[in-house]
Amino acid sequence: EFRRVLFRSKAFELVDSGVIGEVLNVWHFGGNRGPLWHGADKDEKTPQQVAKEKPESWFYKKAHGGGSLLDYLGYGTTLGTWYQGGRRPIEVTACVDQPKGLEVDEHSIVVARYAHGLSKFETRWGTFTDPWTIQPQPRCGFVIAGTEGTISSYDYDPHVTVQTRRKPTPHTVTAPNPKVPHQNPVQYLLHCLDHGKPLEGPVSIRISRIGQEIVDAAVRSAKLKKAVALDASSK
Repeated sequence: EFRRVLFRSKAFELVDSGVIGEVLNVWHFGGNRGPLWHGADKDEKTPQQVAKEKPESWFYKKAHGGGSLLDYLGYGTTLGTWYQGGRRPIEVTACVDQPKGLEVDEHSIVVARYAHGLSKFETRWGTFTDPWTIQPQPRCGFVIAGTEGTISSYDYDPHVTVQTRRKPTPHTVTAPNPKVPHQNPVQYLLHCLDHGKPLEGPVSIRISRIGQEIVDAAVRSAKLKKAVALDASSK
């Protein structure tokens, strides 16, 4: 997962430097073929094996936190909050599928309404291919739209793609590997502890809490089948 975030940091660098102006919308699509498609050492199973295992697997148990929404939504909402400068949505609306014979969802679409616009976060167990082998369609990753341009940052690409008013033709910007102490989350955490520095970015308490608030609101919205307002008192 950290490798995926490497390319997000280039997207954030461009956002933070004002390349696309004020961020108005974030779209995220995250998922894979499903948690049962791979056994030990990533050995692929047959569709028949997967179908047989689903009803008994903890991945598909509501009491154990199963489902694509809880598996993937936090990635999109946390990084989406980071890109939007830590702004919180006003309300969240979620819709999930209800697969026959299963307790949890395999597909969710979540819309967060902010004062500045709408953002969409979609999760999927059942993509046509896994993004770490062949990117499915739609591609897994992010698209960020601002007042002055757009950025797309797709999983495992060593670059991001940018449009601006000055250069509207989409063009790639290399996303180099990060240097110490940003090569992995543990390294970064230890660095902050050793130097008495606060955590910043998507691992900070403020950003990650908002991401989790959106997930919690989405769970409630899917259950109630209506929009759920975020508690203004928790800002």
